[in-house]
Amino acid sequence: MTSFDTSPQLNVWRALLALAVVFVMLATTGWTALRNQRATPALQFSLSAWEHGRVAGRELPDPDSAPARLARFFTSLTADQRSALARRYPLAVGNMNGAPVELRYRANHIALLQARKAERKRMHDNRLSPAGQREAGRRMQRYAALMSPGRHILAFDPAGSGRVAEVFGDLGRAERVSVVVPGVDTNVLTFQRTYRKYSAPVGMAQSLYAAERTADPSTRTAVIAWADYTAPGGLGLDSATATRAEAGAVRLNALVRALPGSAPVSLFCHSYGSVVCGVAAPTLPGRVADIAVAGSPGMRVAKASHLGTSARVWAMRDADDWVQDVPYLELGGLGHGADPVSSAFGARVLSARDAEGHSGYFEPGTDSVRNFAEIGVGAYDSVRCAGDDEACREGLSGTTPVGRA
Repeated sequence: MTSFDTSPQLNVWRALLALAVVFVMLATTGWTALRNQRATPALQFSLSAWEHGRVAGRELPDPDSAPARLARFFTSLTADQRSALARRYPLAVGNMNGAPVELRYRANHIALLQARKAERKRMHDNRLSPAGQREAGRRMQRYAALMSPGRHILAFDPAGSGRVAEVFGDLGRAERVSVVVPGVDTNVLTFQRTYRKYSAPVGMAQSLYAAERTADPSTRTAVIAWADYTAPGGLGLDSATATRAEAGAVRLNALVRALPGSAPVSLFCHSYGSVVCGVAAPTLPGRVADIAVAGSPGMRVAKASHLGTSARVWAMRDADDWVQDVPYLELGGLGHGADPVSSAFGARVLSARDAEGHSGYFEPGTDSVRNFAEIGVGAYDSVRCAGDDEACREGLSGTTPVGRA
């Protein structure tokens, strides 16, 4: 399958840029209007039910309340009351920023069980085409895998292509938190792969988590495989514009603001995921200490200083990554701006030796994942710069203190 993350197809990209004026006109008619990612059938149904629900005679708070208010609400309940809400409104609680993470894990397990039952029925629904029945079977198997013992699903929405986020490590006790933000063609079925394992969000996060534990075994870390936004599917207008990134940035900001504790957060953004991180940067809380991008088509700004963030900005690109041939410009809403590894952009440029192309940045043993791990644990004096110089470490040493709220 042709994909912005796996196949260059640069003639198509350039053709899209050449048609920028056409797309600008389309934009004025609402063709590229921001999509409401909350209004998905099953999740919206659960949220609507929550909005009319009660517990122990009390009205339930607005699910869009600030995470701190929701956290106070859940703290005021007994364990049995919290469990009852998770059983009654599993998708609402499982995706509720501010709900205790352990409760979200339990709620999403229930939601996955319900979704798996629904897909089992769809497998035998004669109204579906054979292809539709096969897809139902694949989704049923994916949901079953996500329910496996020891998996911690922080977010789950079965609607459309599906959204999901998974935690590795103890998020509640973590001293450092890393978030992996993947790119194009990310959905519930591609969330985890056996072939090319480390090009999928689960493999990326597992590799980073292992590398962080190797880099500093004494630091408690947690890594989130965050596929909780609707990514573009393949090479096309969605991947050449910021429409999906703008909606994803809202969700990324909500995630970070709802994380428990005050541990510093590092974002590791691959390919189109770096567009999401670039758009999100100005609104992210101060606890975000680092934004690191790999194989980036651009971050929607001309310079790192224009991102409007106090976070350190890092960039890397493998010598064999085809994304270097994408035109680094923005015209009429198409393209994503300057090259993050260029000297003019002003990011701290890291070595990506041994990454082997566009999808290999999280492969174990590469400079790229080792560098990500050093950033993730705050060991900035140990990162390896591109070209083996010292430029990317200028003004940095040791670890950073806990970030501000």
